[in-house]
Amino acid sequence: MAKQGGKVLNFIAWLTGVIVSLAVGFALIGGTISVPYIGVVNVIAGWVVVVTTVISLILVILRQ
Repeated sequence: MAKQGGKVLNFIAWLTGVIVSLAVGFALIGGTISVPYIGVVNVIAGWVVVVTTVISLILVILRQ
């Protein structure tokens, strides 16, 4: 039973990470948040976060 509970907690932690990554990525793209002193790189960093998160989602789906 402990293994099943661990799998559920791992999934919840993974899903939370995906949601937070997408939120941060889109906030960087939209200009809601930014890292000081790097200017336009904020938008590029946001796109990198969003694209890599989507790639990880696709890889997880294909792995199942």
